[in-house]
Amino acid sequence: MAVILHVDMNSFYASVEQAKNPALLGKPLAIAGNPKERRGIIITCSYEARAHGIYTTMPLFEARKLCRELVVLPPNFAMYRAASKAMFTILREVSPLVEPVSIDEGYMDITALPQHPLAVAEHIQQRLLHELKLPCSIGIAPNKFLAKTASDMKKPRGITVLRKREVADKLWHLPVLAMHGVGKSTAAKLQKLGITTIGDLAKHDSYALKLALGKNGVRLGERANGIDERAVDPLAIYDTKSVGNSKTLARDEDDSEVLHALLRKLSKQVAERLYAKRLAGTTVVVHIRDKDWHTVTRSKTLQNATADARAISEAAIDLFEAGWQGKPLRLLGVTMNNVVDEADVVEQLSLFTYEKYAEEEPLTEVLAAIEQRFGKGSIQRGIEMPREVSNAAATSFSKDFLHDHKE
Repeated sequence: MAVILHVDMNSFYASVEQAKNPALLGKPLAIAGNPKERRGIIITCSYEARAHGIYTTMPLFEARKLCRELVVLPPNFAMYRAASKAMFTILREVSPLVEPVSIDEGYMDITALPQHPLAVAEHIQQRLLHELKLPCSIGIAPNKFLAKTASDMKKPRGITVLRKREVADKLWHLPVLAMHGVGKSTAAKLQKLGITTIGDLAKHDSYALKLALGKNGVRLGERANGIDERAVDPLAIYDTKSVGNSKTLARDEDDSEVLHALLRKLSKQVAERLYAKRLAGTTVVVHIRDKDWHTVTRSKTLQNATADARAISEAAIDLFEAGWQGKPLRLLGVTMNNVVDEADVVEQLSLFTYEKYAEEEPLTEVLAAIEQRFGKGSIQRGIEMPREVSNAAATSFSKDFLHDHKE
């Protein structure tokens, strides 16, 4: 039987700040955006701050009402990424089978290690605390889902074992919204099926779940029964499914010219990040959130995969015009989905691109013959140089941190 760990850092950004400045230890601490702008929202906070009722996504002005002693710091993402890299270095020294899933959490497969799983977890927890001064919680289970669930059971600095045979006793009585992978929208759909607890989900007919939620419904039913066949995959860091940027406006905005300009800026940032990562995508998605927090999402699939800013912005503006109801907006976002490596892009030939490919056909045939004889990648049209992305295109909420693990 597999032994999987889920290592989850506790209040990561706040803990990194406290590790850098021990004077912050024991104090209510929040990491937030600019308090003078609408981005003054709590990104994360220490457990001392949580004791006052402060939570992630709470507006900063509300948090300060709850705790006058609240220490507020702006985010330092470069420092957090460095701490994340150091954290995962320690994990890989214990086992090579490590799969980062976000900047502050990851899975480990320790099945082959001779030590007792509890001893391994305690060793990891102590190393992170003593070497990096960063606390964590660890879940131990036979699969990813149960390990993730276990790590949430005891925070901060907890180590929890969750066995498959314990699922009915420990999970089935909980509301379905408490289950990892179930959000408010999915919970609402499940409620229409009469499913309110994890136990209800575990016992529900899988075909009915598929009709209501598609493949995800079947998957959730399996999770509720403690079934999860996913392996810990260290190579998952190379799988990029989407690239996106969003912007919370400083004030409610209903000027279409201003909003169009912002969409062009976001599209350019997405294009720059795609270019830097040598990626292209086919589906443009626009996120529109109005002043009442009502969110509309629109998507469009292009004929060819692209990383071109103009193509992305044109699609984004078309989607925006189709989805915007004219209400003042507080947030806009642009995302490119169905992302693939640019080397794997196959362009749909049109009347205008056919002649270009016809001109290159003799060269293509020569390259193909060389690769067939000497192997794929044996010859390239140019030297692949590293690409850089501007600071404006970077986003802390993306999975850009994963590139730190590819070096």
